[in-house]
Amino acid sequence: MQDGAAAYIAAAQAVIARIAACGGEAIETAAQRCAAAIGCGGLVHLFGSGHSRMAVEEVWPRYGSFPGFHPIVELSLTFHNQVVGANGQRQAMFIENTPGLAREILRNFELERRDVMIVFSTSGTSVVPVEVAMVARAQGLYTIGVTSVEHCRGTRPKQPDGKKLLDVADLILDNAAPAGDAMVRVPGLRWPVGPGSTIGNTVVANALKCRVAELLTIRGQPPLVLTSACHVGDEEAKRLFDAAYDDHRQRVRRL
Repeated sequence: MQDGAAAYIAAAQAVIARIAACGGEAIETAAQRCAAAIGCGGLVHLFGSGHSRMAVEEVWPRYGSFPGFHPIVELSLTFHNQVVGANGQRQAMFIENTPGLAREILRNFELERRDVMIVFSTSGTSVVPVEVAMVARAQGLYTIGVTSVEHCRGTRPKQPDGKKLLDVADLILDNAAPAGDAMVRVPGLRWPVGPGSTIGNTVVANALKCRVAELLTIRGQPPLVLTSACHVGDEEAKRLFDAAYDDHRQRVRRL
């Protein structure tokens, strides 16, 4: 394996190692809160703009996931594949820092105090995700921020009031990405390449999800898991999909 590829894999392993070494207590606290919300019929809302959208969709719905989570994804903030032109990246980045938008997004939903809000934002400084956390917390929801603590601490806030995600969430989960996100220095290339936040977010999201499943099962409320036919056969896989989606429909009906 060439040096650049090996350097990225080593950096990714370091991200995972930092989460394993330092993130366990926070993940456990988050899991207890999420399991309590799901167990009593509430919801764990998930929000992410930009590339943090990927972490939201990593949680639910996909194989190995289960109902109780409510993904909130705004296409205007996450539709990156156009890059330029209509629906381009410039517009998405501009919209992401529009004060007041988060409040309008959340007006579409009936949030309850028993719910949990998880906001993914690697920078922890963009206006909309920080406002989502602020609005949810003001409505009484336990609010969890998933961010790069190193990046967030060292970056200027974009909120008019100077708040960052670190300031407005009840609990912070560190995705362990370095400041600036890109992790690999290539000889002769001025700028670093290879972002690490998606790996960190995915590890945090799935570690949390697995612990929530464990806690619900211990409580006698085993979740309905979307499961591949290679594990349970075609008929059982279809039954589980239908049951899980029906459960999700029931949970989000009040929204």
